[in-house]
Amino acid sequence: MTPRYARQTLLPWLGETGQARLAEACVGVVGLGALGSVSSVFLARAGVERMVIVDRDFVEETNLNRQILYTEADCKERLPKAVAAERRLREIRSDMAIEAVNADLDAELAVRIFDECDLVLDGTDNFETRYLLNDAAVSAAKPWIYGGAVSTYGSVQVIRPGESACLRCAFPEAPPPGSAPTCDTAGVLGPAAGVVASIQAGEAIKLIAGRADLCPPGIVTVDLMTLAMTRVEVPRQQDCPCCGQKRFDYLQENAGSRTHKMCGRDGIMVLAPKGTRLDLAGLQARLLPIAPVFSNKYLLQTEWEGHPVTIYADGRAMIQKTGDPSRARALYARYLGM
Repeated sequence: MTPRYARQTLLPWLGETGQARLAEACVGVVGLGALGSVSSVFLARAGVERMVIVDRDFVEETNLNRQILYTEADCKERLPKAVAAERRLREIRSDMAIEAVNADLDAELAVRIFDECDLVLDGTDNFETRYLLNDAAVSAAKPWIYGGAVSTYGSVQVIRPGESACLRCAFPEAPPPGSAPTCDTAGVLGPAAGVVASIQAGEAIKLIAGRADLCPPGIVTVDLMTLAMTRVEVPRQQDCPCCGQKRFDYLQENAGSRTHKMCGRDGIMVLAPKGTRLDLAGLQARLLPIAPVFSNKYLLQTEWEGHPVTIYADGRAMIQKTGDPSRARALYARYLGM
């Protein structure tokens, strides 16, 4: 065993056997913001063989207080987070296989990730995407680790289909819009997100090492303001629409929308039909008479009627300074004709 992992193989519950399991494992990280940028670093340093990392967003200055994978240079280049994260993780572990996916998570991609990965970590910022992850995990009978952080506190749940409660056992329906604090309304302390992500990474290492017995059941919450940590039991629900009734509403796209509110961004992401590919250079030429345009090989940025807009080659568009999906879709149709 390489000396690189000598300190962690001293742990009696891990040892060389657990390290060998890490060296054969594939882990998915969906969302590379405050949570995913921390958990992916710890898992890379722990020695996992392969990672599939997914994010739909690009690096901005407001990310830099808590999203530790990124630098001011990434921000100036306006790199997609998946691209910048892959660069940094390769600097940390040159021998690790990494697949970086710059895309919004949809049902097809969720199925593929759970097909390829041994487990998946949640770094997302909305319940719709988490319910999709939950559906895909239960359908594939593979574990995933929910995580969320806002203000100074956060929570983690290890979900092992068939063994533990799933996310919809704990939260049968998403909270109504505006009823729960978000990083838009309550802010977020970087170290709080780091603690939550560290717990996620630690639980992932236990699962990979074959020590699921060391993962406490239920939802663990932690608050950095009071340094309180609690655990709430979450029993499996026989009538759960997902793990009980095996009804995969989000995986089968019977629920959810083609727009997503962007946490901390005061904006809406509008998704394009599957298979869409835009000619960014041609689009830039068409949009230049309307407003100035910034572009690189990954994205194009401009402004529509006072709304900053970021457009990706797969047709996604993030329309900022609005929380109204109808307004976002109207602007999208008006300027892209889609």
